[in-house]
Amino acid sequence: MTHTPAGPRGRGAQSNPKHRFERLEVLSEELPPESVDTEILADGSKSIITRNDSPDVSFAASLNPYRGCEHGCAYCYARPSHEFLGFSAGLDFETKILAKREAPALLERELSSPRWRPQTLALSGVTDPYQPLEKRLELTRGCLEVLARFRNPVEVITKNVLIARDIDLLSELARHRAAGVMISITTLSGEVAAKMEPRAAHPRERLKTVEKLASAGIPTGVLIAPVVPALTDHELTAIVRAAADAGAVTAGYVLLRLPGTTRDVFFEWLQNAFPQRASRVESRIRSLRNGRLNDTKFGRRGRGTGAFAEQLRGLFDLGLKQSGLKPQGFELSTSAFRRPGDQLGLFG
Repeated sequence: MTHTPAGPRGRGAQSNPKHRFERLEVLSEELPPESVDTEILADGSKSIITRNDSPDVSFAASLNPYRGCEHGCAYCYARPSHEFLGFSAGLDFETKILAKREAPALLERELSSPRWRPQTLALSGVTDPYQPLEKRLELTRGCLEVLARFRNPVEVITKNVLIARDIDLLSELARHRAAGVMISITTLSGEVAAKMEPRAAHPRERLKTVEKLASAGIPTGVLIAPVVPALTDHELTAIVRAAADAGAVTAGYVLLRLPGTTRDVFFEWLQNAFPQRASRVESRIRSLRNGRLNDTKFGRRGRGTGAFAEQLRGLFDLGLKQSGLKPQGFELSTSAFRRPGDQLGLFG
């Protein structure tokens, strides 16, 4: 791999690689711009709840108020999803954000339908619902307000401390065993995190957020995702222990996945951020993926295979044993679900 010029400040991707649906690629000798502003685009989706049948995840339904993510994590497995919108999985993914401004209204309509069978919703299944734009747009908060009125259970996954703003709604849901939160922590090193997740909170602040949520009675866990081989893998046990000290009740981990164009974005970033480790990271990934850089097989894609994969599992299990945390998962309930205004629901 050759060294490429560093990308725009505060961004994870270094460039906009050609995506799978483009027939032509324009090559330029110009250096990347020093900065790229975020552009908010309208998303005209007519529905908000999406279904999932993957055995690798714990939820069957999810909602995503945003497409694209401003956090700028070079490793994000969701990057190729932007290609279906005509954008690149590179800088476009983190600078052209589609906001579903009607998300709360769409959610209320779908939960009000007699076709809806109460079940846990993941918020979000793809991009972070508390990415920086949420502070201004409050689409995720609007969705939580709807979920609280219906008392429909929700599991939130985020790496942003902004979630503490919504403790009031999450606490209300938690009173009915209808809320759980997973805070994503990839490393305890602020230096590594600043390079790998340029617009996300410092790991120390994420742990403080775990404390705030847990103190408010909200079941909270830590998701170590992704584990980056030869870069952050040695921290598995330490992160689990730190999570327990902060009040977490559960923890999970997911091995780095590099589907489609994510591979190109990640290695271009790696060559700039950690050039001395790039070849070792690639070699370790291949050792976990049967010589490949990615594995799409259910059951293997989040854990890897081989001796090193077993070693990672051992480190994680050791952390659980030492800390007393449970493997990832919440025992949420739909028993308190109601449809506001439905008189029959008052007796449920």
